[in-house]
Amino acid sequence: MPKKPSSGEILGVPYNFERPSLSRMVSSYWEPGEGMLVKKPFGIGYTLNLANWRSWVVIAVAGGLLWQERSASSKGEEAEEDEAVEVIVED
Repeated sequence: MPKKPSSGEILGVPYNFERPSLSRMVSSYWEPGEGMLVKKPFGIGYTLNLANWRSWVVIAVAGGLLWQERSASSKGEEAEEDEAVEVIVED
């Protein structure tokens, strides 16, 4: 029975199921001179390259949106508790 490959590409999407080492993890997330997306050290697809400034912009925008959503939802819950709700049931 032939051995299945543990890394490669399917339809242009990279995959890697080799056991990750610490040095491979660090070198995968920090690749100076590469683009914003790099191959994942373990799993399927791409991840952010933290050596690229664009990745930090993406992280900051995602964090800002998450903060905005959480602050809006906590304010929305307070408003729901204060307001009375009228329910009309017709026979």
